[in-house]
Amino acid sequence: MLAARADRRRADHGARRDDPGGRAGRLPRPARPARHRDHPHHARPGRGRRHRRPRHGHVRGPRGRAGTRGRAVRAAAAPVHAGADERPALGRRQRPAGGDPRHGALAAVGPRPVRLPRPLPVRPGRLPGVQTPARTPGRRPPGGLLPPRRSVVILRIDNLVKHYGPVRAVDGLSLEIGEGEVLGLVGESGSGKSTVGKCVLRLTEPTAGTIELGGRDITHLSRRAMRPLRRDVHMVFQDPFSSLNPRFTIERIVAEPLLRHKVTDRREVAGRVAAMLEKVGLRQEMRKRFPHELSGGQRQRVGLARALILEPKLVVADEPVSALDVSVQASVLNLITDLQRDMGFSCLFITHDLSVVEFLADRIAVMYLGKIVESGPTAEIFAGPRHPYTQALLSAAPVADPARQRERRRIVLGGDVPSPMDPPSGCRFHTRCPLAYDECRTSEPLLNDPRGSGHPAACHLVTADRVPDAAK
Repeated sequence: MLAARADRRRADHGARRDDPGGRAGRLPRPARPARHRDHPHHARPGRGRRHRRPRHGHVRGPRGRAGTRGRAVRAAAAPVHAGADERPALGRRQRPAGGDPRHGALAAVGPRPVRLPRPLPVRPGRLPGVQTPARTPGRRPPGGLLPPRRSVVILRIDNLVKHYGPVRAVDGLSLEIGEGEVLGLVGESGSGKSTVGKCVLRLTEPTAGTIELGGRDITHLSRRAMRPLRRDVHMVFQDPFSSLNPRFTIERIVAEPLLRHKVTDRREVAGRVAAMLEKVGLRQEMRKRFPHELSGGQRQRVGLARALILEPKLVVADEPVSALDVSVQASVLNLITDLQRDMGFSCLFITHDLSVVEFLADRIAVMYLGKIVESGPTAEIFAGPRHPYTQALLSAAPVADPARQRERRRIVLGGDVPSPMDPPSGCRFHTRCPLAYDECRTSEPLLNDPRGSGHPAACHLVTADRVPDAAK
């Protein structure tokens, strides 16, 4: 039994067994990958490895684990793909490889010239079948190199209607605002001016009609579809204190549109806010203040900076200076004029102060009970108003010249403004008009421009030869 165990033990030792038999010798080992060399461009996973303490001497050196039979570490293999060393080093000298078997840097190759065809020769003459207009010395003929510039309509409102239940706030309003134009919307309190601004901004849903912003119909767009378009239209509110978040600093308030719409990198937000505050006339140390630490005029400047930080195409200003003192009003109006000239945005300026509109607006639209009764250029309306309601409004506005003020005749309107819940039939102004007659009570007048001068008025008495005068 002991001899059998000994034979079995010796047989398990492989090469040291007593009787190797017919397969004498050691079996050939399978080929192994080369060890102790670098593997360029290949990751070396460290998963499952134990932490080894560093030892002195090279593992393949004469003092290492290989003993005297150790050989030097093999050179690194060639990379598996062309890396950064194969790219041409422009502007550098090519260094010798120095016996390195790997790929070296290529020589710098200069840019190749681009060949362009020769220009066509200029030959005098006329094209067949084309008549050239006669040229006048010192004047460019019509139809020159650039076409004539046409006014681009930024905002178009067609037959806008907004009813709050039985209240007819806006009832069939139409207007247009061109590129870089300021339109003043004036009228008494309760005439529907602010409702028009809210419908333009889609803060309230219109009952009927169409609103086009930059040629796109936005009348019934969803909130998701309207969100990218809000970069092009912003609003300046009447009360600067209630329109600002009291928990935000001035810098955060002005930067809010930039952060919401993600139009710039966060690292550039502080610089754009500082530049915008400088444009509206606020010092840089006010960025860390809160709204309650500023005056009324400064808060309104912050509202302007917030509305203009995205450089919108249209700004709706809902009586932005009515809550300010007269001296502060002048400075804010001058600021709005300068910003509009520099940035070129269009503006719907809502107010009841005719002196403000005369200073700021290019055109004026007069509203009464949800309808426009007269519109036209500012100079023409102030020089010759056509509708009796517009004449009454201008007579109520004071004039700085005492002599002219004494010569003017005040038009006093009788009665109160009718309720928008039950507007009168026919002309809505006939209950207070001193020139009303039977047709005014039964037939509603439309905007009429018999002279074709771009100055229409909704009055039966306006004709090509006659303009009503409520002062007589």
